[in-house]
Amino acid sequence: MSDTRPSEHLEQVRLVSWFRRSYPTVRIFAVPNGGVRSMAQGMALKSEGVSPGVPDLFVPTWNTWVEMKRSKGGRLSSEQKDWIEYLTNAGHTVIVGYGFEDAKDKIMALHK
Repeated sequence: MSDTRPSEHLEQVRLVSWFRRSYPTVRIFAVPNGGVRSMAQGMALKSEGVSPGVPDLFVPTWNTWVEMKRSKGGRLSSEQKDWIEYLTNAGHTVIVGYGFEDAKDKIMALHK
């Protein structure tokens, strides 16, 4: 049986597209932490400061991070939990969106 749920990637693409239409003067950007890379690429990115577990998206104006997960079955890694705790303790807002609709609803609840 195939899994018909959208991938985390597609959920994030939908969220960024919706966000940019809904809040055209507010910037959002992705943190390229995920993906499969060669060992050399991984070492180069690590030496440049890439850190596992940093949330997927950042909205600087709102001091808000968004970690995207699949709508069902998505789980936070220990590194992600650690970053979320660190960022929250530093005064940032962190949203964990379980799919596009959940992330959209949480953003709208914070910024009506």
